[in-house]
This record gives sequence, structure tokens and C-alpha cells, in this order.
Amino acid sequence: MARRPLHRTRKLVVGIVGGLVVVLGVILIPLPGPGSLVIVGGLAILATEFPVAERAMKRVKESARRAFPKRPPDPAEEPAVD
Repeated sequence: MARRPLHRTRKLVVGIVGGLVVVLGVILIPLPGPGSLVIVGGLAILATEFPVAERAMKRVKESARRAFPKRPPDPAEEPAVD
């Protein structure tokens, strides 16, 4: 029985901290700073407790994979070692 209030408290704290980080990221978007990365960080915090944020993180990860596909390193781009 004691676990339920602890779980609610944890969920509340995660919601507040994650929400504040997302809001900070939104504020940073027009300002110089890594606003998008801060928003993703806030979503990652929220995803630890909320399924909706977890689904949003999956969409963000998939978008990032499409935008930045992995490719093998090009030997011509590697710096020469003397």
C-alpha cells in the first residue's frame, strides 16, 4: 500500500520537471540556444512515466533516423595519420 503514494509522487515530480524542461526548450527556440535538444530532453524525462511522451519520443527518434541515416565512413574523409 505504501508504494502507491510513492509512485504518485514520483509521477508528479517527473511530470513537473519534464514539463518545465519542455517549456524551457520552447522558450529557447527563438533565442540562441539548443531549444530543440532541450525539448527532446524534456520528452525523454516525461517518457519515463507517461506513455504519450514515450510514443512522442519514438516518433522523434524515427524522424531523426530518417533525417540522419547511418552510412559507412568514407576513407577519403578520414584524416591522414602521419
